[in-house]
Amino acid sequence: MRPSPTPSFFFLALLSTAFLSAQALIPAYSPSGTVLYRTILEMDQRYFDAYNNCDMETQAAMYADDLEFYHDRGGLSTSKAEILRGIEENICGKVRRILLPQTVEVHPIPGFGAIAIGYHRFENAAEPDAPSVPSRFITVWRQEGERWLISRVISLH
Repeated sequence: MRPSPTPSFFFLALLSTAFLSAQALIPAYSPSGTVLYRTILEMDQRYFDAYNNCDMETQAAMYADDLEFYHDRGGLSTSKAEILRGIEENICGKVRRILLPQTVEVHPIPGFGAIAIGYHRFENAAEPDAPSVPSRFITVWRQEGERWLISRVISLH
């Protein structure tokens, strides 16, 4: 005679079923529009080419005047001039950003622009052998006519 299953067995079975059901509810990402997706990836590349090459003029032109930059370590910055000064003093020639393009999602915001969400990593020139761990970013792009401006950034490490 086999022993009857214990209540903990039933609880674990129920819990694993609920977990698997919850995972099935998260769909794989597929761009809602390939033109917007490509446009935002091109704008991201344009900005970070300038970032990686210390082209402060291009960076300044791509930031909205009402820029808000949220950093999980540095806090909130709302001064475009201070953000640019910080990049020039702390990033130029020292840090290189590398996008992980397969992780990027682009979501349209009708009547405003788009949001890009993804992962990137940074390499530090002073520590070339240091591990470069991917981190999450969210960029809010505002469209003004044909121009795309970075209006909000959330940088998570």
